[in-house]
Amino acid sequence: MVGSHVHLFLADWRKEEFKAVNMTLDAATAHPALLLSEEGRRVSWQERCQESPSSSERFSSIPCVLGQLRIISGRYSWDVEVGDACSWDLGVCRDNVTRKGRVTMSPKNGFWAIRFYEGEYWALTSPETHLILREKPFIVRVFLDYEAGDVSFYNMTDGSHIFTFPQDTFCGVLRPLFRLWSSESGSLTFCSGEECADVVIHMSTQLHEK
Repeated sequence: MVGSHVHLFLADWRKEEFKAVNMTLDAATAHPALLLSEEGRRVSWQERCQESPSSSERFSSIPCVLGQLRIISGRYSWDVEVGDACSWDLGVCRDNVTRKGRVTMSPKNGFWAIRFYEGEYWALTSPETHLILREKPFIVRVFLDYEAGDVSFYNMTDGSHIFTFPQDTFCGVLRPLFRLWSSESGSLTFCSGEECADVVIHMSTQLHEK
């Protein structure tokens, strides 16, 4: 069942037209409470904030970090392993979003993201949109079509569609966005294609055994 969902998902999204990327996180943008792995592909929460050089690039009010990828055109996709993380946001944002002081994450302010918090899923529209998922995602695939003004999210555990933001007009640089909420949030990890496939197969086996 899972395999057929994934097959339909790939066909629907014209996989060959999107460039799959395997990127790292940008340490210069990371909130001081966030810890990046040595290879720069995983972000987790650290109990003690690290002393980080003050920079206009760094988030100081909300615990976010951006991916190194800077997008000004084209179609891209990337996979994020959310695993058992209990609270997170992920999506894309404009490179020039507010990083200091009060920040409301919404398309109006340059954020196109989904959220998992206190057991519920939300799209950060204005107002927020409550999402109902058939299966808990262990990997989320993000699709960005710059020219079409489209940002979409898929659950790679069962191949189902999570949410597509209303079509927008992008201008300037867009970047992958990640947020953890607290020390109990867990971690978020960029996945390569092979790693994503391994997790999908593992989850498919677990679902069939239920």
